[in-house]
Amino acid sequence: MLMQNARTLSATHPAKPLDRWAPEPHGIDISALDTLGVRMSYARNAEIFGEGEPTHYVFKVVAGAARTYKVLDDGRRQISAFYLPGEVFGLEATDTHHCSAESVGRSIFLVIKRTALLSLARTDHQTTHLMWRLTAHELERVQTHMLVLIRSAQERVACFLLEMAERMGTGDVVELPMSRQDIADYLGLTIETISRTLTQLEGNGAIAVPTCRRIVLCDRAALKRLHA
Repeated sequence: MLMQNARTLSATHPAKPLDRWAPEPHGIDISALDTLGVRMSYARNAEIFGEGEPTHYVFKVVAGAARTYKVLDDGRRQISAFYLPGEVFGLEATDTHHCSAESVGRSIFLVIKRTALLSLARTDHQTTHLMWRLTAHELERVQTHMLVLIRSAQERVACFLLEMAERMGTGDVVELPMSRQDIADYLGLTIETISRTLTQLEGNGAIAVPTCRRIVLCDRAALKRLHA
């Protein structure tokens, strides 16, 4: 599926115009991965890998974003994570993927062979430590997401906005790469609830919503009170 939905970047399709790097997750320096992979571009909503497929590759977001998700028995989609520029996904403990992954919009990923990464880790202490830190960071992210899902709608949306602002490192203006349906499927809410909650937060002066994808955090203190 990888080669069907991606193509190696060439001189006629440079990556540079889309490169927008965010701070490394929790200060983890993952630049060492850059020499192991090749940049590939994906169209909007293109499948990166499917649930149950072999874990042949690990991915680092160069530009755009990715989402991982599961389709529940009743047909609903539950998004488990979003990955932004500078973040790594697809690093599994088993030989198969536990969920599916898609590009959110037109995106560029660094695609790294898992065998190459594991081979380097056997002989390079820094790579071993890097993989350990990435795994620990992913576990922390899962635990945090689980705690968010038991909160009220306003609390979930506030947590999400603060999380995106921190990860993007763009201050109080957050340009969301994902749709409101994506946000709803990530927070376990309906799209109507997401829209209504954003309107409520805007009415309270906590945020401004100039466009459907741009959110301005006007009162971080109010959002943090909901986050606490």
